[in-house]
Amino acid sequence: MSSLKKEEILNQAKAKEVRFLRLMFTDIDGIIKNVEVPVSQLEKVMENEIAFDGSSIDGFVDIDQSDMKLHPDLDTWLVFPWELDSVDGRIARFICDVYNPDGSPFAGDPRSNLRRVLEEMRTAGFTEFNLGPEPEFFLFKLDENGKPSKTLNDNGGYFDLAPTDLAENCRRDIVLELEALGFEIEASHHEVAPGQHEIDWKYADAIEACDNIQTFKLIVKTVARKHGLHATFMPKPVADINGSGMHFNMSLFTEEGNAFYDASDEQQLSRSAYQFIAGILDHAQAYTAICNPTINSYKRLTPGFEAPVYVAWSGTNRTPLVRVPASRGMSTRVELRSIDPSANPYLALSVLLKAGMKGISEAKTAPNPVNQNIYNMDQIERSANNIESLPRSLYEAVQYLKQDETIKDALGNHIYERFVSAKEQDWFEYSLSVSEWEKNRYFETY
Repeated sequence: MSSLKKEEILNQAKAKEVRFLRLMFTDIDGIIKNVEVPVSQLEKVMENEIAFDGSSIDGFVDIDQSDMKLHPDLDTWLVFPWELDSVDGRIARFICDVYNPDGSPFAGDPRSNLRRVLEEMRTAGFTEFNLGPEPEFFLFKLDENGKPSKTLNDNGGYFDLAPTDLAENCRRDIVLELEALGFEIEASHHEVAPGQHEIDWKYADAIEACDNIQTFKLIVKTVARKHGLHATFMPKPVADINGSGMHFNMSLFTEEGNAFYDASDEQQLSRSAYQFIAGILDHAQAYTAICNPTINSYKRLTPGFEAPVYVAWSGTNRTPLVRVPASRGMSTRVELRSIDPSANPYLALSVLLKAGMKGISEAKTAPNPVNQNIYNMDQIERSANNIESLPRSLYEAVQYLKQDETIKDALGNHIYERFVSAKEQDWFEYSLSVSEWEKNRYFETY
């Protein structure tokens, strides 16, 4: 998104007949929140004068510390392409950082937290951290009452097309809406599982890339509903088929260019690239709690459904946790394949950058790449290759998180404490529930 001045924003709001403003921010769970104000408050918004009750947002503050302020990032000004239903005009949005009343950044704001980690990266001599995400989602039919049903919209498979892929028109409309908002779409296709889809767009710097993920989710859900469909980014909404991932393609830069590229190396990877990979692998168990933050996430992270569950890396092989795609030069990047779309993108990128930078600062040595299919290895073969597994449950992942000071530091005390508390509460409630599987397995037998 191009940088705009206040006067330009005021002129655009008038020219495009904006009637309401959404002041959007993201909570610790990665859920988009917003305060909506009439366009008459636009100048007040741009002067950082809009306050809200932070105690009403999960994981933010207690009721005795509730006053918070929204500081809009003017570069995120965006006018949504659709018109209002009730009156003439449109809705625009800013993505905001959350601040304390005294003007300091709020420690519980995931976006501000990522800014903090990026500043540490710059202090270490790196200028930019880019992200190209690959989010997947499922489309389900709405019922006669407009509620999401459990019926998938199609039975298509990977790269299928109409009539098998019944969501082709929906995906096209999503792409058109995204392009109208400034996204450079690279690909759109049906994924492996029935009802599963993927749309990819061009990489961006860390903050903008995470903003784009949040905007993408909003547009996908909005357009899907217009087609009588419900879009979900739940990692594993249907048993016995592939779940949805959100691969992160990450690249690190200095003033000289891509810090992961070295033409003289056999694999054309720099020392920083190998060290970054080593850091990503070293802290994998701990950051899995952040990158796969729901109980349902671990229904996807199981062998046999293409989700990477083994801590290793490779170039061409897609079975390990980390892959280095073939592109080199300025396009050299490291791909993490375990993350799923329920993750808070700001927190996920914070912990991944911190883990990678730890590998660089400590000059870690990456293990040898694993180029054979890990899915076909037995436990003895994996042990011989020093290949560990990711945590098998949210509870296990949180225990790893508690022991990893690097990942805790990437979150900061405020976010770390509230994240752990929320996930342990989720696990406690889940442990008390009785599933249909348990009823089917035990009800008559015992």
